[in-house]
Amino acid sequence: MMGLLRSYDPDGFYCELNGLTDTPLAHASPVAERLDKMRPRAMQRRARDCEHELFNLGITFTVYSERDAIDRVLPFDVIPRLIAPDEWRRLEEGLVQRVAAINLFLRDVYGPGRIFKDGVIPEELVTGNENYRAAMAEVAVPHDSFVNICGVDLIRDGQGTFRVLEDNARTPSGVSYVIENRHLMLQTFPDLTEGIGIRPVSEYGNRLHAALAEMAPAEVLDPQVVLMSPGVFNSAYFEHVFLAREMGVPLVEGRDLIVDNGLVYMKTTAGPRRVDVIYRRIDDNFIDPLAFNP
Repeated sequence: MMGLLRSYDPDGFYCELNGLTDTPLAHASPVAERLDKMRPRAMQRRARDCEHELFNLGITFTVYSERDAIDRVLPFDVIPRLIAPDEWRRLEEGLVQRVAAINLFLRDVYGPGRIFKDGVIPEELVTGNENYRAAMAEVAVPHDSFVNICGVDLIRDGQGTFRVLEDNARTPSGVSYVIENRHLMLQTFPDLTEGIGIRPVSEYGNRLHAALAEMAPAEVLDPQVVLMSPGVFNSAYFEHVFLAREMGVPLVEGRDLIVDNGLVYMKTTAGPRRVDVIYRRIDDNFIDPLAFNP
């Protein structure tokens, strides 16, 4: 490296560009070479332009604990994180397996409880947890799938191996920032990304809609999907609007929905319209005042 990365020192930590060596990894080499040709001031100017664009687009998130800084602009890293194809395939296989295991676990603890009877986990460890929902015991869910959308937080250890930090299996947020981040990267740093062969993320809305539609009753051929949001003051409201738009579905709040004879309808200017699938972006505690938070 002779330019921008000339004096870069990862200080013994695993580096996304170089790994544990002094030279770029094979899959990162093209991007590292292009980065190295940039001037520091040009890089700083582009980074500032990105922050201004994010602010102008309203791509923010809310920090409830900080009264003086409610809305924050999405952090944008001008150095892309690169994952090799082989590494990505292994990640994908592992995450699919992991979500399947989570669903089997939930199906069991809210059903036959074999994991308790076999002495694998003490029953009080689960049923005594504040997040255990006794009202969900023996409730049949479509396809036995309790977790349909899961946000898995990944980190790398000192050797660069991916590890799972936590599973966000209830109302995970953040995917809209991934997509907007990619769009911004392509616009602001086309010279870094051109010809690299980056896998697209722009089809997420269509894939999400297709996955949600699969949860509809089998007899419904063209299911009506809606995204249910707590409203404009929620920390992830930008994402709710973004995903509803990407999927082409209505964005609703609780007051927009009614239940009649066991079916859910949304209020429209043309009268009630049946809803078949609700993508719920409301925390568990707030979905039923009788069973949960009054």
